[in-house]
Amino acid sequence: MSEISQLAGIKVMVIDDSNTIRKSAEIFLKQAGAVVVLAEDGFDALAKINDHLPNVVFCDILMPRLDGYQTCALIKKNPKFSTTPVIMLSSKDGLFDRARGRMVGSDEYLTKPFTKDSLLATVATHAVPRAS
Repeated sequence: MSEISQLAGIKVMVIDDSNTIRKSAEIFLKQAGAVVVLAEDGFDALAKINDHLPNVVFCDILMPRLDGYQTCALIKKNPKFSTTPVIMLSSKDGLFDRARGRMVGSDEYLTKPFTKDSLLATVATHAVPRAS
């Protein structure tokens, strides 16, 4: 499979308060050769992002404490991560949600529940190797 070679060594952070979504994404991504970092919410993600330096970040919109829009904006404001692709995850597929995601700097919008193919294709499209 070409996806496996494409995602080998790519670090993906998945920020979602749903254990089911985190586990599904982790299984799909690891099968494709990606390194996966999981975070339960925005604060958890911000605490881990500097240590792991992901190539791509998936961020749920509806989360407690710090929502996905706030989390995305904080990631993008950090010069170290300003070019890191952030893909918003949401069960809502409205134009307003997509527009609001773009306003805070998200690169794409993936509707939940996602398929393995759509998740891997999104990573393959956005993942760029990070310069050390």
